[in-house]
Amino acid sequence: METTGVKQLLKQKPKASLGFYPTPFYRLENLSKRLGINLFIKREDFSGQSLFGGNKIRKLEYLIGDAKEQGAEYIFTFGATQSNHAMQTVEACRKEGLTPILYLVAYVEPDEKDLRSNLLLDRILGAEVHVILKNPGESDAEVDARSVQLAREHMKRLIEAGHNCYEIPMGGASPIGTTGFIEGFIEMVEQAEAAEQQFDYLVHATGSGGTMAGLVAGKKLLNHPMRILSFDVIGHDRSYLENSAMLANKSLALLGLEERLTADDFEHDNSYYQPGYEMPSDKGNDAIRVLAREEGLFLDPVYSGKAFAGLLDYVDKGIIPQNSSVIFLHTGGATALFAEKEILGDLLDK
Repeated sequence: METTGVKQLLKQKPKASLGFYPTPFYRLENLSKRLGINLFIKREDFSGQSLFGGNKIRKLEYLIGDAKEQGAEYIFTFGATQSNHAMQTVEACRKEGLTPILYLVAYVEPDEKDLRSNLLLDRILGAEVHVILKNPGESDAEVDARSVQLAREHMKRLIEAGHNCYEIPMGGASPIGTTGFIEGFIEMVEQAEAAEQQFDYLVHATGSGGTMAGLVAGKKLLNHPMRILSFDVIGHDRSYLENSAMLANKSLALLGLEERLTADDFEHDNSYYQPGYEMPSDKGNDAIRVLAREEGLFLDPVYSGKAFAGLLDYVDKGIIPQNSSVIFLHTGGATALFAEKEILGDLLDK
């Protein structure tokens, strides 16, 4: 399908104006020379209205647009206490006159007397924040489910009092949110064509799966040959790809498109997220230092640092061959550099 046709379908969906697009797209000269590849960066960290943008803004344009069309007053969403998505949702709500309510899981327990990073920004923005502490022996999946249950009980009380509530899932990973990265893939392809570049690989971090689903759906629609390499920031099994395919297919159906994906359309690597979500890794911190010291750019230890570590390792091992043309999608999140020590690890020790 041609890009113009997809763009026309996207224009039919309600959308809030939250970001500044197209986001910058340019060559990393120093690292290209050092690594022996043609390396470009797509700056989704520049997408938002504040200094703290990121990939969630594209999703939120469609999610907030849909919420307003449905007459929502309150927006509920979820994540970790240092969630980029949650903070960007609060920003979007403030711009659009909606009331944000967050249910955030404390994978790293915050100090209420020394709030940092995104949780500090949430409070400055005046969000109603509910911090959910893990019970002894409770798994990540169990505490996440409990967080959602508590939020839905809260929503029920508001609805019974006559208010209209809208739920945004963790990471904005819904069929509506995913359409934002179908649009994002088209934008990137148009920028590559304008730069007269043909790319072999697109590398990015994946968590809740909405960005990955949208990118792969965009690739499918355009029948684009570029391989999308998605590096996990949390442990995922085969069901993650099946759910991501389902998410992409629902997004395509919303646009009235017949193309469909399967789990086999996704390429992801689960080798770089350890020791866990919001836990720093040696390779991730090394990657942050490499990009900072070669190009003066900042990544974060939770998402983009681990994905960039995967990119560097793939080049070193020859999985991404020399002279390949590669795009790194910078999904934002550098606020995590100002988070708790448990998230930063030994970043300053070298």
